[in-house]
Amino acid sequence: VQLLQQYEIWRELFSPLHALNFGICGDTTGHVLWRLKNGELENIKPKVVVVWVGTNNHENTAEEVAGGIEAIVRLINTRQPQAKVIVLGLLPRGEKPNPLRQKNSKVNQLLKTSLPKLAGVQLLDVDGGFVHSDGTISCHDMFDFLHLT
Repeated sequence: VQLLQQYEIWRELFSPLHALNFGICGDTTGHVLWRLKNGELENIKPKVVVVWVGTNNHENTAEEVAGGIEAIVRLINTRQPQAKVIVLGLLPRGEKPNPLRQKNSKVNQLLKTSLPKLAGVQLLDVDGGFVHSDGTISCHDMFDFLHLT
C-alpha cells in the first residue's frame, strides 16, 4: 500500500478524492501509534480513515497485534471523532501454510470480535480467495506471497 502512490491507479482513483497515504514500508502497530500520538492527524479533518497494519508485527502475538490495531482505532476515534474508520483485515502470507499466516488469521478473528464494539468502525475481510484449496497462494495474486500484485 505504501507504494500505491507511484502507480496510475492512485492518480486515477484516489487523488481525485484528496486521499492521503501515510503507509510506510515495514510499519508495525507501534510505529503507527507513535506517529498518531505525535502529530500525524493534526491539521486534517478526514471523513474516512483506512487502517491496514499488523502483518509486520513479527515478534508479537496475535493478541498483541489485535490490541495494537484496536489502540490505533481508539486513538483515531479520539483525535478525529468525525471520521469513519475502516480497518482492513490482514492478508494471508507465505506461499504455503505457515505460523505467520496462522497468526494473521487469528488477528482477523480477534478483530471480528473486538471492533464491532467501537462506534464508527468497520472491519473489511480482504483475505478471501487468495488461499487455494491446496493451501497455497499464487504469485499472480501476491508476487512475493505478502504484497498484492
